[in-house]
Amino acid sequence: MRYRLPVFAVVVALTACATDEAYYGPPVPYANVDYDAYYDGYYGPFNGGYWGPGNNFYYWDQGHQHYHHDNGGHFRRNGGPGFHSIRGHAPAAAGRAERARR
Repeated sequence: MRYRLPVFAVVVALTACATDEAYYGPPVPYANVDYDAYYDGYYGPFNGGYWGPGNNFYYWDQGHQHYHHDNGGHFRRNGGPGFHSIRGHAPAAAGRAERARR
């Protein structure tokens, strides 16, 4: 019973490592490329992003100065009611230490 909290902490820490790439920017295969998408404006002004692993979109949050995974489907590859076309360029990939300084 007393081991549940330490195990939970390890699982949370490992999960944070898995999202490290998304937080700081695109990994090499998804970096430095142009992209088209559709956005519904939910997160406010579009400041950039990239299509990443698993066909997921990661958008730049100007206030927090890092990328967030779009969990709500507010960025799409195909349009729909309320969505407008956006065009962007994914940033170049950088080493882990350089991404941490951004």
